[in-house]
Amino acid sequence: MRLEKRGAAVYLPTGNIYQTFIIMALQAGIVGLPNVGKSTLFNAVSNSAKAQASNYRFCTIEPNVGLVDVPDPRLTKLAELVVPNRIVPTQMEIVDIAGLVKGASKGEGLGNKFLGNIREVDAIIHVIRCFEDENVLREEGAINPIGDKEIIETELQLKDLESVEKKIQRVEKMARVGSDTKAKAEFEILTRCKDHLEQGKSIHTLGLDKEEKTAIADLFLLTDKPILYVANVDEASMHTGNKYSEALAAAAKAEGAEVIVMCNNIEAQIAEMESADDKQMFMEEYKMTEPALNRLIHSAYKLLNLDTYFTAGVQEVRAWTIHKGWKAPQAAGVIHTDFEKGFIKAEVIAYEDFIKYGSEAACRDNGRLRIEGKEYIVKDGDVMHFRFNV
Repeated sequence: MRLEKRGAAVYLPTGNIYQTFIIMALQAGIVGLPNVGKSTLFNAVSNSAKAQASNYRFCTIEPNVGLVDVPDPRLTKLAELVVPNRIVPTQMEIVDIAGLVKGASKGEGLGNKFLGNIREVDAIIHVIRCFEDENVLREEGAINPIGDKEIIETELQLKDLESVEKKIQRVEKMARVGSDTKAKAEFEILTRCKDHLEQGKSIHTLGLDKEEKTAIADLFLLTDKPILYVANVDEASMHTGNKYSEALAAAAKAEGAEVIVMCNNIEAQIAEMESADDKQMFMEEYKMTEPALNRLIHSAYKLLNLDTYFTAGVQEVRAWTIHKGWKAPQAAGVIHTDFEKGFIKAEVIAYEDFIKYGSEAACRDNGRLRIEGKEYIVKDGDVMHFRFNV
């Protein structure tokens, strides 16, 4: 790779990149009761892995992990202007976790193993059955999305309560005796968490601020993770929803969560088609403008508090994932650690300006290319190049 020398800096020319990248290991885990369509959804959404999907409990035991391309029309529009040799979307990780059952917090149905899998992900995609089909096994009785939702929530809450109570035992004595102000503060926050969980409420609804959350950060509480619900409906309800998905939406709204209504079987069929023309014809037949998976992926990306910036050159147009609120050196570090360590400046063009003027050169000529320093907070959609010391 040729690097261009500019004084004391080395500038990465447009389109040339290192082949070693920082992979952001943020994961969204798919959870739910057995036979609600989790593995079907995973197979539809994942580019790199397939999970077994069968009509019996615990078909999935070991978690399946897949990389998912994040659809972004901005990437396509940039590529139309730049005409690069290749286009590289950003990705996120999706984990298919085995079905939980009532009593999982006490070890039922390999519950401890599965709850441990959930503890390792950063956000939860909770799939809930919102369709009737006598051919699909269901041991919980009549279709009841609210009841199903509560089964999972209760198991997560009970496991969190166990974790919180253990830590309370460790810090209570220090909090009550002596002048350990940190222990006193932790004890007060842990007690609030315990009371909240005992009321059947999840920690993410408690409203702890960033500083207060440090008291429970080491516990990796299951109910402190952001959550997104998927109402898995039948074909007839994929556009309109049904009474089951409407009930779920009302319950989710009360906790500030989003519900994506989709038919997992239809999405899986679309994903299996290799031809873009076949996919388009199939979606037209079902009166779809895009797969519902696109909405799900965008919502999960947002749930993980992520943004995207772009690099654009003749060799490559690529999307990069960063945390919302990251500064320019951190964003540069996603490409390569040397970029962050030796960061000098960033050349930044707003996406809207790049599209309006049609090229980097035109943006520069019209004063729309900015030079930003270490304190610049990267905005979603920025087109960036970095200057750095070798």
